[in-house]
Formats: sequence, structure tokens, C-alpha cells
Amino acid sequence: MLGYNKTLKGFSRRLRKEMTDAEKLLWLKIRRKQLNGYQFNRQKPIGEFIVDFYCPKASLVIELDGGQHYTDDGKAKDIRRDDCLRSMGLRVLRFSDMEALKNMEGLIQKIMENLGLQNLP
Repeated sequence: MLGYNKTLKGFSRRLRKEMTDAEKLLWLKIRRKQLNGYQFNRQKPIGEFIVDFYCPKASLVIELDGGQHYTDDGKAKDIRRDDCLRSMGLRVLRFSDMEALKNMEGLIQKIMENLGLQNLP
């Protein structure tokens, strides 16, 4: 069980209520164990962070990045964050919001590959 900063709990609840369009679209595809029985959590506190999506069975974090992630400061923060998550034994996949909105099929395929799945059931 991964620990987390308890002060993040309320913020993660708020983020679940205020998901971006890209997050909503991906959530429709991965919720309720739709990917071969793999359970995903959304806006999950892990350590000092809240990750967009987390699959405990695969130790997989999925992040959907908006424009703020492509600034120099945003890129540096993401590198530190990903390094910290990897030090906890997690794999991190990052996709842009645009990729989620325009190429959901390709995004799902990449997620399935990282889960060791070839095709959707």
C-alpha cells in the first residue's frame, strides 16, 4: 500500500469533481475494469502528489498533461515528480490532453501495451 499526504485527500476529491474533458474521456474508457479487469483510480493521492490515474495491479500511473506542463518550469516539475514516483516502484505514462482528445484509440493501445495486453477483450 502506497502512503500519501493526508492533506491531499480533499483536493483529490475536488479534482475528481472537476476533471478536464480529456480526463473524462479517458475515464470512460478505463473505469469499471474495462481493460481486461485492471482497476484504475482517478485523482489518486500518492506520496506528496495527486496522479491523474493509477492502476495498483500494474503499478502504473497515467498523467494527462495540459499546457502548463510544457513550460520550462512545468517540464522540470514533471521530471522531479516522475523520478519520485519511479523511486516508489511505479511506471509513469504521460500523454497530452490533445492526444487524449484526438487519438484516444492510440492512447488506449499504449496503455494496454504497458499492461501487457495485446487487444481489448
